[in-house]
Amino acid sequence: MRKLIAAAITAGSMLFASPVFAQTPPNVLVVGQIAEPKSLDPHAVTAVNDFRILMNVYDGLTRYKDGTLEPEPALAESWEISDDGITYTFKLREGVTFHDGTPLNAEAVKFNFDRMLKEDHPYHDTGPFPLAFYFSSVDEVTAVDDLTVKFTLKEPFAPFLSNLSYPTGLIVSPEAVKEHGKDYGRNPVGTGAFRFEEWQANSRVVITRNEDYWDGAPPLEAVIYRPITDTNTRIAEMLSGGLDVMVEVPPDSLQQFRDGANFSVYEQAGPHVWFLILNMKEGPFTEKAVRQAANYAINKTALVENILQGTADVAAGPTPPAFAWAYNEELQPYPYDPDKARQLLEEAGYDGEELTFYVTEGGSGMLDPIAMGTAIQADLQAVGMKVNIETYEWNTFLGKVNPGLEGKADMAEMAWMTNSPDTLPFLALRSEAWPDKGGFNSGYYANERVDELLNKARTSTDQAERAALYKEMQKIVQEDAPWVFVANWKQNAVTGANVENFKLQPSFFLMLQDVAKP
Repeated sequence: MRKLIAAAITAGSMLFASPVFAQTPPNVLVVGQIAEPKSLDPHAVTAVNDFRILMNVYDGLTRYKDGTLEPEPALAESWEISDDGITYTFKLREGVTFHDGTPLNAEAVKFNFDRMLKEDHPYHDTGPFPLAFYFSSVDEVTAVDDLTVKFTLKEPFAPFLSNLSYPTGLIVSPEAVKEHGKDYGRNPVGTGAFRFEEWQANSRVVITRNEDYWDGAPPLEAVIYRPITDTNTRIAEMLSGGLDVMVEVPPDSLQQFRDGANFSVYEQAGPHVWFLILNMKEGPFTEKAVRQAANYAINKTALVENILQGTADVAAGPTPPAFAWAYNEELQPYPYDPDKARQLLEEAGYDGEELTFYVTEGGSGMLDPIAMGTAIQADLQAVGMKVNIETYEWNTFLGKVNPGLEGKADMAEMAWMTNSPDTLPFLALRSEAWPDKGGFNSGYYANERVDELLNKARTSTDQAERAALYKEMQKIVQEDAPWVFVANWKQNAVTGANVENFKLQPSFFLMLQDVAKP
């Protein structure tokens, strides 16, 4: 088996050097990624680009049921929730082992969460863990017995099971962390359908079939993830047969693949928001009128129809309509009104100060970011706002934006795909989520009422009450305009016609356990 996989990988590598003659190895799926992964430690990363690999190497206690964002059993075969919503007791599957042969047990689960949440844990320094926020409600994790683990929360937390299904909740091998320490992200060990094989920087990540997978061995022998940051190169590779799967296909290329007999195109709406972070700590965007002016100045309908060619809808606020029960349908997007924008700028006393705008070459859910950034720059300049664009590779871009825009930029592109209506606002709009406090509120927005609403929505177990709280939050945030609300994307992918059982998920993860390529 190993020799066969090695031969397939070697053959594939040789063929990749000449795209015109490319042909991917049989029973090996080659996926064109938009960027190099940052790490393969699920607790240390935030990008869907990385998650698309991780979800096939690891499992969580729960996972999203196929085609939904509804949690179902995974490594935990069952659970009980106390009447007060404070205690969750999970029964683990018997006989599951990590890829290194060590057992999946309650102590291993406890190790994972203690590593993220406890600063005095001996392996906490293998972080940082930027999305540990997902489990800030956890007070204590207890190994009751070998196959029983108990989570005691500080207060009721409605999204807890959903967050366990998210990549931050994936379970890593404690022994592998102990062996590799800070280098664990280059040496991942999970319990998933595929085992980590190799990572050649800026070339490929290879994972191979886990014959002993608790949920049944996958049909594919291996998956090769190739980071191809240039969109045109990625398209050329797909057209020539060097790739079996390409994610985030540019809108102007979708029809080309639809017309090709050798390809299948997939599209699905999901919980996505594309927006511009505005720096509220310093500069012109400290004034609400200037932030609102930016929302009026940008022709978002033209962006969606012309650049994105109908693959997205105009966004009205911070919550995507995919969360139908929590979405405020009364909100309408800021209309394109350059005269209103000029009026607001004049009232705010904007004096033509130059603005720095961070744009990325490409990244998770970023929707043709260079073309979008250029069009946005033109719209803002048309109303008198001077905008200078600085463009960065995705991981460099995140390294500049996530620590906060203060002292660096006035605005930045951003995209989030989330698992619940709680996630994005809690991590990126609360005052307690400013970067110096460990969150992703890179523009330093603060509103006491928004904080109150989000904190209350997290602890309520009544969905109707939670919906009302979220809807009020959306109305306030839209008025405050800490972001320019741009678009909600319909995700897409293209595969070779010989790829079977491929599906897009509303989670935006790339689940390959059932995919086959005869």
